[in-house]
Amino acid sequence: MEVADEKANQIDLHIDRAVFRGHFGVADAYDAMTSKRSYRAVLPQDVVKKEIENGIGTQFDPVFAKITLEMIEEDTDYKLHEA
Repeated sequence: MEVADEKANQIDLHIDRAVFRGHFGVADAYDAMTSKRSYRAVLPQDVVKKEIENGIGTQFDPVFAKITLEMIEEDTDYKLHEA
């Protein structure tokens, strides 16, 4: 029974990590692209959108990436970037 419990715990941890990466991966990428860096300015919104679109299904979880893209579409004044 202990082996089965350990396997179940490993599966749960794997699922939790996958969900975490899917949600926060796209959020972290968005933040990185829309924040001023020492080596570059804030990226234009169309560039950010294209990068997220290109990463759907590979770099980003499709569900969370599509939600982020919807938020970008609603942000017509590009207020969601670092000022």
